[in-house]
Amino acid sequence: MTFTPHGKHLIAGDWVATDAKFDNEPAEGAPMAFSMGTVELVNLACEAAEEAFWSYGYAPRAERAAFLNAIADEIEARADAITEIGCLETGLPAGRLQGERGRTTGQLRLFADHILKGAYLDLRHDPAMPDRAPMPRPDLKLIQRPIGPVAVFGASNFPLAFSVAGGDTAAALAAGCPVVVKGHTAHPGTSEIVAEAIHAAIESCGVHRGVFSLVQGGKRDVGTALVQHPRIKAVGFTGSLGGGRALFDLCAARPEPIPFFGELGSVNPMFVLPGALAARAEAMGKGWAGSMTGSAGQLCTNPGIAVVPEGAEGDSFVAATAEALKAVGPQVMLTAGMAKAYRDGKARFDGRNSVRAVYTTESEGRSASPNLYEVSSAAFLEDHALTEEVFGPLSLVVRVPEAADMVALAKGFEGQLTATMHMEDSDEALARDLVPVLERKAGRVLVNGFPTGVEVVDSMVHGGPYPASTNFGATSVGTLSIRRFLRPVSYQNLPDSLLPETVG
Repeated sequence: MTFTPHGKHLIAGDWVATDAKFDNEPAEGAPMAFSMGTVELVNLACEAAEEAFWSYGYAPRAERAAFLNAIADEIEARADAITEIGCLETGLPAGRLQGERGRTTGQLRLFADHILKGAYLDLRHDPAMPDRAPMPRPDLKLIQRPIGPVAVFGASNFPLAFSVAGGDTAAALAAGCPVVVKGHTAHPGTSEIVAEAIHAAIESCGVHRGVFSLVQGGKRDVGTALVQHPRIKAVGFTGSLGGGRALFDLCAARPEPIPFFGELGSVNPMFVLPGALAARAEAMGKGWAGSMTGSAGQLCTNPGIAVVPEGAEGDSFVAATAEALKAVGPQVMLTAGMAKAYRDGKARFDGRNSVRAVYTTESEGRSASPNLYEVSSAAFLEDHALTEEVFGPLSLVVRVPEAADMVALAKGFEGQLTATMHMEDSDEALARDLVPVLERKAGRVLVNGFPTGVEVVDSMVHGGPYPASTNFGATSVGTLSIRRFLRPVSYQNLPDSLLPETVG
């Protein structure tokens, strides 16, 4: 099935074109033209979302669950076409797109099942005590209720799972919140076909058309208008630290400040403990090389730093990593701009006398090849730039004089999405000292694994202290992410006939 984009926005059920156009940057084939977003389109979409909320936000859970499942069905009905356009635009391999599509439909179905179970509502009831002295107690019921329309910014590195019908959209729709998506310019054709799937589900389920809109492209004023529109009550974002922080500040500066749930950046440090080094240095090095170069290193959980004790066993780990990287050829990056940013990041390391090049390559055009560097812990702690994420297959080994020095080094890290320990039973004492530090620094703490690969399950946390994310109490993956788009309401002495259908 071949898909030819029409290049229009979806605004409350209508496909709308604008005079101004922008081209995508496909990894293969000729560029395609798409209509440029405008502030006027944002206004129309947000007002339609508010109108839709009065029905969709109060619809029975079964209806919302059916809608989520219908979206998943419509995406699967376009499976081959989604893979084709996604590969053309992003340069990602077909297998990666197919797996990501399965994750996307899987999380839609997961949320459908989750809201049907009802536990997310956190129902609480304190019955009236009319005879209590000295004052009677009223009847009180508490329930989580949807907050209203939500804005979602599509991510560049996940054209499906963190984009138009990705985790933020799925969680918001499950909660009962209409969604306005600002599509990412790296893959507008992929965004369009997924929006068509959502539109088809809206039509088949009879949902209010304002429940979903997609605005493509546009200058900075389009994103600004979206986060500052008075109808929008929360924002979901996955992207760069600079862009996310700018939107976060705009949300805070509104007359009515709203929460900004941004995932911004992480180097995901790994701590390689001595027992693990002695037992399996070579295997860990190979594993790290595979994890850091998967999807050209363009994953938010890419393990960009390994903290390793000095000595021969640490040297073996570094050598095994470098040897494994030699087998990794150039990979196409998502956009030409990201490829340039990767080269600029490498230049930052090459220009530091404190950093030793272990294995380096030259990247050209839109491709990226892996690079590995090494630095002492003392130099690392003195140079904050070494802690900044380089988006791509570049990693840094930080050597500590003694294994016990890992604890002090861990305290110096900023917030992370993940933190990993590679350990054996003999490392338990050191691991026990590390865990309290790592759990303060990261949203997910791993042992003997690699953080790339995020399970979409009830127990997943994909978030962390700033700058990993802007809200350390939230996650953008897993069923707990629905809480971002809910707020508690207490009902005092309301007749059952006036309560939401989930309370009575």
